[in-house]
Amino acid sequence: MTAGQLVPPRARRAVAGPALPGAWRTGVAMGRLQIIGFMRDWEAMAFIFTLPAVLLVLLGTIFGHQAAAEGVTVGQLFTAGMAAGGIGSTCFQGLGIQIAIERDLGVLKRLQATPLPPAGYFIGKTIQVLVATVAEVALLIGVGMAFYHLRLPTSPARWWTLAWVFVLGSVACSLVGIAASGLPRSYRSAAAVIMFPYIILQFISGVYVPFNSVPHWLQQVAAIFPLKWMSEGLRSVFLPSGAALLEPAGTWEHGRVALVLAAWIAGGLVLCLTTFRWRGSRDG
Repeated sequence: MTAGQLVPPRARRAVAGPALPGAWRTGVAMGRLQIIGFMRDWEAMAFIFTLPAVLLVLLGTIFGHQAAAEGVTVGQLFTAGMAAGGIGSTCFQGLGIQIAIERDLGVLKRLQATPLPPAGYFIGKTIQVLVATVAEVALLIGVGMAFYHLRLPTSPARWWTLAWVFVLGSVACSLVGIAASGLPRSYRSAAAVIMFPYIILQFISGVYVPFNSVPHWLQQVAAIFPLKWMSEGLRSVFLPSGAALLEPAGTWEHGRVALVLAAWIAGGLVLCLTTFRWRGSRDG
């Protein structure tokens, strides 16, 4: 009989130390820390939350009371589009820039050397992003209701559409943001590299400009990316049924919205699994 067999199983576990917490538990703890850190950074929080609301007020003040269709103002169109833009801004832009900075400063390399499960890091980031996204969308909807007569959904079907567009859009943008975090060569260029294409997408996807005013060939380009479909999905939630005539297809394409967002989720997951790096270019 060996020495190991002489030691009772309970004693062997005590010698080895307590079991480490799993990915979900560490992810929730990481998410709590991320939220606390985000709320303490007043400058970043004010910029992220106030900029879309300020842009909505400015655009709405200039164009908001023009009629886009019968019973629909341009301000209401802007509110739905800006809500979709807020989801993309927080999930894609914010997450991509955060991870790029943490990678270049060596934070990810140090985390990789700890017992933290890799999934725990991403769960924590996802929790922080979802909390911020819910708050931002709620703020933009509140501005639309206060200034542009936007109304909350009145039917369970529209609330359900709001839920699945929000979830699919948030997941798709988060995964693409994680994948895009590897594009900047340093933290100094992270904001420019990730924000530049997203600003262009917002203009051609119906966020800052009514989508029916965008040239047809740019509409085709926007249709490749999820932001256009998120904007259309949210317009179907907050605008009357007659506003569907403003869409290129003349109807709310819920099936295509779900299909495109699901495709971006699948593609974003593949990109994350194949391209994500824990170390920066200077780490070798």
